[in-house]
Amino acid sequence: MPKWTFITKHGAALGLISKYPKITALELGTAIGLTERTVRRIIADLYAVGYIKKKRVGRGMRYRVNHDQPLRYAIFSHVPVADFLEALGWKRPHRQAGKTPL
Repeated sequence: MPKWTFITKHGAALGLISKYPKITALELGTAIGLTERTVRRIIADLYAVGYIKKKRVGRGMRYRVNHDQPLRYAIFSHVPVADFLEALGWKRPHRQAGKTPL
């Protein structure tokens, strides 16, 4: 019987990026069980459709997830990605009054 999961590779990568914004492609690949090259394509996909933003910090990257972006599956397009990420264990940051997000 083929092996399958409820969470896609893109979903798993997005979950880890959300939890660890400084994670490297190699670390992501190791955690998910993919090659670094495959992870770089997934990151490019997520970036291209606006799920993540990238910023170079020194020799590495820092990622920021667009938590308001809706899920891509048509019947779940009313659900923001933040709700999906919360189901994976991501915690919404508490915003203090008067402070603006990064």
